[in-house]
Amino acid sequence: GDYGKLGHGNSERQRRPRQIQALQGEEVVQVSCGFKHTGAVTADGKLYMFGNGDYGRLGLASNCNKKIPEKVMSLDDFHIGQVSCGLNHTLCASSDGSRVWSFGDGDYGKLGLGNTAGRSSPTEIEALRGIGVKRVLAGTQFSVVLTNAGQVYTFGQERMLGINESFATNSTVPQLVPDLVDHHIVEVDVGAEHVVALSSAGCVFTWGMNNEGQLGVGHTNPVAGVVSVGSLDNKGIRQIAAGKSHSAFWSAPVDNPPRATSSTQLGLPSSVPAEYRRLQHLDIKVMRARLQVLSYFSDLLYSSWRLLTYDPGTSETPWHNNPLNNTHVRNVLAARVAMLPSMRAIGRTMVQGRTYGPQITVHRLSTPERPVVQPIFTQISEQVVKLPPADLRLPSRAWKIKLIGEGADDAGGVFDDTITEMCAELEQEIVPLLSKTPNGTSKSGINQDKYLINPSSGSEEHLRQYYFLGILMGVAIRTRKPLDIHLAPNFWAKLVSLPLHTVDLQNVDSFFISSIKSISSIEKSGVTADTFNEVIPIDRFQIQNSHGTVQPIVPGGEEIKLTFNNRKVFAACALKFRMEEGDEQIEAVLQGMSSIIPAPLFRFMTGEALEAWVCGKPEIDLNLLQKIVRYRDMDKGHYLIVWFWRILSRFTNEDRVALMRFVSGRSRLPSDIADVSQRFQIMKTDKCKDGLPTSQTCFFQLRLPEYSSESVMEEKLRYAIHNCRSIDADNYMLARNVESAHSGFEEHEGII
Repeated sequence: GDYGKLGHGNSERQRRPRQIQALQGEEVVQVSCGFKHTGAVTADGKLYMFGNGDYGRLGLASNCNKKIPEKVMSLDDFHIGQVSCGLNHTLCASSDGSRVWSFGDGDYGKLGLGNTAGRSSPTEIEALRGIGVKRVLAGTQFSVVLTNAGQVYTFGQERMLGINESFATNSTVPQLVPDLVDHHIVEVDVGAEHVVALSSAGCVFTWGMNNEGQLGVGHTNPVAGVVSVGSLDNKGIRQIAAGKSHSAFWSAPVDNPPRATSSTQLGLPSSVPAEYRRLQHLDIKVMRARLQVLSYFSDLLYSSWRLLTYDPGTSETPWHNNPLNNTHVRNVLAARVAMLPSMRAIGRTMVQGRTYGPQITVHRLSTPERPVVQPIFTQISEQVVKLPPADLRLPSRAWKIKLIGEGADDAGGVFDDTITEMCAELEQEIVPLLSKTPNGTSKSGINQDKYLINPSSGSEEHLRQYYFLGILMGVAIRTRKPLDIHLAPNFWAKLVSLPLHTVDLQNVDSFFISSIKSISSIEKSGVTADTFNEVIPIDRFQIQNSHGTVQPIVPGGEEIKLTFNNRKVFAACALKFRMEEGDEQIEAVLQGMSSIIPAPLFRFMTGEALEAWVCGKPEIDLNLLQKIVRYRDMDKGHYLIVWFWRILSRFTNEDRVALMRFVSGRSRLPSDIADVSQRFQIMKTDKCKDGLPTSQTCFFQLRLPEYSSESVMEEKLRYAIHNCRSIDADNYMLARNVESAHSGFEEHEGII
């Protein structure tokens, strides 16, 4: 009930449906709920608004909150037919569709008025007068309008318009979506940052953000232009709906036969790729020539990479002026330019003749002598950073773990399991090296599940831990065992020495960028030097860093007053501060990586490529798992094997990750099947029927007893993977792993 958005006259939560007394007696025909406000339309064409009034989103000529519905009097002379409430703006339309009004925050031009100024009262969108509007929809930073003629107009944030950059003109006024002109669109819906459209022929089109797969196109990459959801063709789709980050479709029976799957379909994609619309008008010979030029360019770089300067301190030309310091250039380079030299350097510096590195002791259990147990990350990092880097350049285990007081012999499984635990400690912020993105903290925008360097952790101890984090990443590359860690694109971009841009900051902190833009151009909202300090809550040259700690953005910033006249300087300094924060920590990570692998060659790579190299695939691919499996005492036709794969097909990715952790100690698979160093083994045991499955993490092995039914097998498997994670069955090791109460960890006596 925050801000009174439930209309009950208070801000209390309402757990059960309760009638809004202020609307009793009114015949409400439509309701729209925004993030902080609500709108209701009555049968007699009146519009009522309530909730948070910031930005003028209620259309009541003020920024005041309204805890009970209040009629929008400026529209009293019109018959309103519909309303749509977005994040911080509102659209409404007349019953006959001849007029559309907008009000609230005007960022990105989402009000459709030709500028980015906000409006606290309904303002008509002149460009839409008389075109016959069927539906209006307000997203987070964009708006969509569907006409009776089946055409779709968009305005606001450019990436949400459904228009490729080369065709976009002015995003502050309604633009026709060109890729939908040839289709009669009958329904449109919007999520937080994606759009779904349905044509009269039953075809479904989507575009926008896609981090949760909400576009239904088989991947999770954002799509700027309109793309057809080919998997829904001929399914008789009759209704569509879009949630915050998911979509739903309703179908009706169709008489058409299913699409042919004959050999004529061989080699064609299941749906039209988003890139096709940008290339379809180019001559095939031109495209082939371009590919040949790009391939030749990669060949030249690959043959001459040893001649290039990678250290900016020894080059007459600073690195930021280097043509390779550009994301677009790196995107067109063949993978071999960076990967092959890197792999050769890794191979030549690999320690040979040893299966594991130095021994590291780890205490996971508290005892009377040691009631407080340090995080595993802290224990291992304090020991590993003291070791010569050359001793850690092994193809499998960079070190061997000795678990004090536990019956586990590290033949690889304990090493893997402790690395997975360290990744979890980082993301749970038990070790304060990472912090959730501001978007994740505020639950807005993209990259909500990603983490950034914690700029507030800059002590010498923290920098040593960042150095160890770099070692971990280098070890992950050498051993081809990816880390289960979710770092934001900005982190990877800095590691490969690519410059950050405003859009990169927006992708992790949309509120910060919106605020900085508002301050920089606040005069467009009618704010003057006299009213500036009344509107802007910041009074000094200091802001919160990405971790939420207030810091000056320039030396002595806490003493410099923010004024109307120096607001643009403040905005530029704030952007520079946020782009450069964490650089010291990133440098420590790079130094750690450089001690294990040839990090300078990262400058041929994109951030996405390095992330895939270090972290592998976040999704456990069943097809990949089936390609690397080996059966012992069974074949793929055995009923246990058939049941096993059917059960896994019903598992969520979270369940599959738990299975991976259970059988291998790791939570991810490499992105390339060639990097899988160990085959997944499934074998039958003679243990009691319908018992729990067991595993040997050191050997990536799952052991299955006999089961009376598939349902029993699924029940036991689920229980085991979620409740039996302890690596403690090597009982012969208990005596060896008992350490005297007097042997202090602080002296690291376990290092060999």
